[in-house]
Amino acid sequence: EMAQRRNLLCCMEQFAIFLLLTSGCWYQPVLAKPKLKGHMNSIRIDGDISLGGLFPVHARGLNGKACGELKKEKGIHRLEAMLFALDRINNDQELLPNITLGARIMDTCSRDTHALEQSLTFVQALIEKDSTDVRCTNGGPPIITKPERVVGVIGASGSSVSIMVANILRLFKIPQISYASTAPDLSDNSRYDFFSRVVPSDTYQAQAMVDIVKALKWNYVSTLASEGSYGESGIEAFLQKSREDGGVCVAQSVKIPREPKAEEFNKIIKRLTDTPNARAVIIFANEDDIRRVLEAANRANQTGHFLWVGSDSWGSKITPVLHQELTAEGAVTILPKRMSVRGFDRYFTSRTLDNNRRNIWFAEFWEQNFHCKLSRSALKKGRKCTNKERIGMNSTYEQEGKVQFVIDAVYAMAHALHNMHKNLCPGKVGLCSKMDPVNGSELLKYIRRVNFTGIGGTPVTFNENGDAPGRYDIYQYQFHNSTPEYKVIGTWTDQLHLNIKTMQWSRGARKIPTSICSLPCKPGERKKNVKGIPCCWHCERCDGYQYQADKFSCKICPFNMRPNENHTGCRPIPIVKLEWSSPWAVIPVFISIVGIIATLFVVISFIRYNDTPIVKASGRELSYVLLTGIFLCFTTTFLMIAEPAMGICALRRIFLGLGMSISYAALLTKTNRIYRIFEMGKKSVSAPRFISPASQLVITFSLTSIQLMGVCIWFIVDPSHSIIDYEDQRTSNPDFARGVLKCDISDLSLICLLGYSMLLMVTCTVYAIKTRGVPETFNEAKPIGFTMYTTCIVWLAFIPIFFGTSQSAEKMYIQTTTLTISVSLSASVSLGMLYMPKVYVILFHPEQNVPKRKRSLKAVVTAATMSNKFTQKGSFRPNGEAKSELCENLETQALATKQTYVSYSNHAL
Repeated sequence: EMAQRRNLLCCMEQFAIFLLLTSGCWYQPVLAKPKLKGHMNSIRIDGDISLGGLFPVHARGLNGKACGELKKEKGIHRLEAMLFALDRINNDQELLPNITLGARIMDTCSRDTHALEQSLTFVQALIEKDSTDVRCTNGGPPIITKPERVVGVIGASGSSVSIMVANILRLFKIPQISYASTAPDLSDNSRYDFFSRVVPSDTYQAQAMVDIVKALKWNYVSTLASEGSYGESGIEAFLQKSREDGGVCVAQSVKIPREPKAEEFNKIIKRLTDTPNARAVIIFANEDDIRRVLEAANRANQTGHFLWVGSDSWGSKITPVLHQELTAEGAVTILPKRMSVRGFDRYFTSRTLDNNRRNIWFAEFWEQNFHCKLSRSALKKGRKCTNKERIGMNSTYEQEGKVQFVIDAVYAMAHALHNMHKNLCPGKVGLCSKMDPVNGSELLKYIRRVNFTGIGGTPVTFNENGDAPGRYDIYQYQFHNSTPEYKVIGTWTDQLHLNIKTMQWSRGARKIPTSICSLPCKPGERKKNVKGIPCCWHCERCDGYQYQADKFSCKICPFNMRPNENHTGCRPIPIVKLEWSSPWAVIPVFISIVGIIATLFVVISFIRYNDTPIVKASGRELSYVLLTGIFLCFTTTFLMIAEPAMGICALRRIFLGLGMSISYAALLTKTNRIYRIFEMGKKSVSAPRFISPASQLVITFSLTSIQLMGVCIWFIVDPSHSIIDYEDQRTSNPDFARGVLKCDISDLSLICLLGYSMLLMVTCTVYAIKTRGVPETFNEAKPIGFTMYTTCIVWLAFIPIFFGTSQSAEKMYIQTTTLTISVSLSASVSLGMLYMPKVYVILFHPEQNVPKRKRSLKAVVTAATMSNKFTQKGSFRPNGEAKSELCENLETQALATKQTYVSYSNHAL
C-alpha cells in the first residue's frame, strides 16, 4: 500500500509537469468565457483573498457518469456552512478588517479523480503561460484574463479525495484545511506537509474504538472497511492500536470494493457469520456502504446478532440507518466532539431561492428537499415549487454533523491570514505588497500556530503534523418508546468515559452481549492458546495435585499440600493417625486388654500356687520369664496405637520385638533342653550341660540380649523420631489425601526388628518337631510344639496381609492392626496352650495337683531309649497309645530297679 501511494505521488508530480508543459493551451477557454459569479460546477465569490472549497455536493455517479444524486446534508449543509462562515468573517470588524474573503467552491462528486480535475482550477493562477508565439487573428497579442489566485483550500471531505488533492496542492504550496478527512495517512508531514485538519486523526478514533471494545469486555471482533484511504487506513490504525494495547483479536478483516454490487454485501454478511463468536464488527465505511451492509444483514435474518461499532462516517447520521432501525439497534458510533451551531440553523432555514442565488446547486436542493419541480418540462413528474416553501417548516431539518468543523476550518484560515497580515503589514489598511501574492509556505506556518475558540466553544489548534486533538462523543442507537434515536453514552479525550448503565442493546436488553472467542476459564483451569489467535484458547483443568499458578500454567502443590476445592491454590494436607476410637484400634485394644487380664490372672495364680507340684513342674523361672514376654506382647498394642512421638517411637523399637524375643527365647531354651536330654540319653547316662534353672535363665537372657543390642545399634545409627508420611495415603484424588503421623520405622526396619524373633520362633519350631516323640509327661514338649505350629500359621498369614496392603490407602490402619493382632494372637496361643490348662487344673481340679514319683536320670535315659525303639510300633496304633503304655512301662521298670542315681525332680526338667 505504501508503494502504491508513492507511485501515486510520483504520477501526480509528473501530471503537474505535464500541465506546465501544456499550459499554453489553457488561455483559449479563458478567453472564451466571461467572468461570472456562478459556473456549472463551481461557485465563485469575489474578494481580496480567495479561498478554495471542495465539497461532496453530489454522490458518485454510476454507469460512467461523474456525478450522481445530490447529497443534502454532506453536500449542501457543509457548503452553506462555508458561505455562512465567510459572511461572518467579512462582517467582523476585528478579524481581517478591510479585507474581504472570496471563494471558489467546487463539487468533488464524492470521487477522488473528479476532485483532482476540479482542483486544477486552484493552481491555474500559479502557472505562467508563455504566449509569445500566440497571435490573434488581427495579428495582435492575445488578451489573457489572469485566473483568480486561491491562497488556501477548505476541504476535502473524504480522505481519499483529500489525499489526491493534497498531492497536487503541495506542489504549488497551497495550504489545505480539511473539515472531515480523518485518515491516519494524512498525518505524514513528510508527504502531506501542506495538509491540516480541524478533525482528529483516525489514530485517535481507532484508540477510542479499542477502548470501547475493551470496556465492553469484548476481545474477538471483525473489521469492515470501504476500499480507499479512509476505510483502509482507519482499520489499519485500529489493528495497530489493538496490537499495541493487547487483549483484542481480529477474527477477519473484510473490505468493501469501491463500486460494490448487491451480491457483494450478501457475501460480506455470510463471511462475517463464519465466525459467529465475533459478533462485534468495527466499521470504517462510507454511509452508503453502511446502509447496504445493514440491508444485507436484515436479508440474512441476522438482526440483533451483530454488534456494530461505527466510525465518524456513521456518527449520528440518519441516512445509514434509514429503514434499517432494528438491524442498527444497539450500534455504538463515534463522532468528533461537536456542538450544534444555532446561528447556522437560523441562517440555513432562512435560505430561499431568492436570497441564495450564489449557491448554484440550491435550486436542485430545493426540488429534492420539498419534492417539487421548478422547470416546466418536469411538471409532469411532480408538483411545481411555489417558492413559499420553508426549510424546517415544510421539510425536516437537522444540522449535519460536520457543519461546526467546516466553520472552524474557514476561521482557522482567516485567523492565520489575520496574524500574517498583522506581522507582514503592520498598520496597513488592506493588503500590502508582502501579501500580494500570499506566500503559501508562510501562510502554512501561521495556520499551524493558530489557537482560538471555535464556534462550538472548543479550542482550535494543530499539532506539528497539522492534526486537531482527539475529542469524541460516543453515541448509541437506541429505541425509546418505540422511537429510534442516537443517545450520547460517553466521551473520549485521551481516555474513555463510558456510561455503561445507559446502554441498551437489541430488543431493549440491558445486559452487555458478548463478543469473545472463548469463554473465560473457570477457576482451576489454565488457558491453552490457539496458535496464532491469542484471544482464543482451550481451557484445561488443573487435575490431580496441580493448582492454577497463573492463567497459562498449572503447578504441582508442595509435597505436604494439596489443591483447594477449585484448584486455585494449595492447602495443607490433613494429618491423621490411628485414633483410639477407630475400629482399627478398638479390636486390637480389646484383644490386648483381654490378654493382659488373662496374663495377670495366670501370673497371680502361679504366684499364689507357686509351691504346688504343677507350678513347680512347669519350670517356675522360665515360666515367669515367658509370661513376662507374653505380657509385653500384649502391651505392645498400646504403644503401636499411641500418638507417635519421639518417646513412643523409641519404646516401639524396644518393645515391639522384645516381648516376642523373650517369649521365643524361653520356649527355645525349654525345647532345646528337652532335646539335649533325650539325645544325650541315647548315648550315655551322664547329664547334659546347662540344664539347671540358672543356666536356662542365662541362655534365655543371652538370646534376648542380642535383640536389645540390635536395637541399641539402631538407636545409634538412626535416632528415633516421628515423621509425617505424605506418600502413605497420597491417593489419586487429592481430596482423600492424608499425611500419616507415624514413627520412622520402614518396612525393612520392621523386618529386621521382627526378624530375630522370627528366627527364634522358627528354631523353636524345629526343636518342637524334633521332640515330638517325647512322652507327654516330659516337660510340655507337645504343648510347645502345638504352640509353635499355631504361631507359625499366624505369622505366615501376617506376612502377605502386611506387605500385600502396602499400596492401599488404608495401609497404616491395616498394617498396624494386622501387626498388633498377630503379636497378640501369638501371645494368646502361648498363654492358652501352655498355661491355661495348668491354671484350670490348679483352680478346678486341685486333686490332680499332687506330687508325682521322681524319675531318675537312668529312667529318663531308659525312656528315651525305649521311646526310640518303640516309636515305629506306636505309629501303628491310634492316638499314641503305645507311647502312653511306654511311659507306664518305663515308670514300672524304673521303680523295680531300686538303683540309686543322681536324680532330677520332674519340675527341674
